[in-house]
Amino acid sequence: MRRPPSPGFTLIELMIVVAVIVILGTVAVPSYNEYIRAVHRADARAGLLQAQQWLERAATANGTYPTELPADLTWAHDSSKRYTIDFLSTSGHDDDTYTLIATRRGSQFGDRCGDFTLTHTGLGLGVNTTAVECWGR
Repeated sequence: MRRPPSPGFTLIELMIVVAVIVILGTVAVPSYNEYIRAVHRADARAGLLQAQQWLERAATANGTYPTELPADLTWAHDSSKRYTIDFLSTSGHDDDTYTLIATRRGSQFGDRCGDFTLTHTGLGLGVNTTAVECWGR
C-alpha cells in the first residue's frame, strides 16, 4: 500500500531555499553597506562645501577669512555621528588660508576613503585615496 504524497516541503527543498537566501544575503549586504557609506561620504563633502561657501562669503564681507567657524553652522544632512568638520586657519598671516577637514567617526571610521580635506583653493583630497576615487562618488 502506497502513501499519498504530502502537500508540504521536503527537508531537501527547504535546505535549498535557505542556501539560496544565504548566498543572496552575502552578496546584497556588503553592497548595501557600501552604498550607505557612499551616502555618508556625500553628506560630509556637502558639509565641507557649505562651510567653504560660508568662509568665502565672510572673507568677501570682511576682507579676510574668519579664524573659526560659527557654532551654529550645520549642513543640510548633518552627519555629525559619522563625520566632524574641523577648521584650520592661518588668517592674519601673509598667506591667509584655511583648511577644512571632515574626520570620520562611528560607523564611518573604517571607510576606505578616509578623512576628507578641502583647502582655500578648492582642492579636495581624500587622505587614504586619490580625490578622483572618493570625491566623485
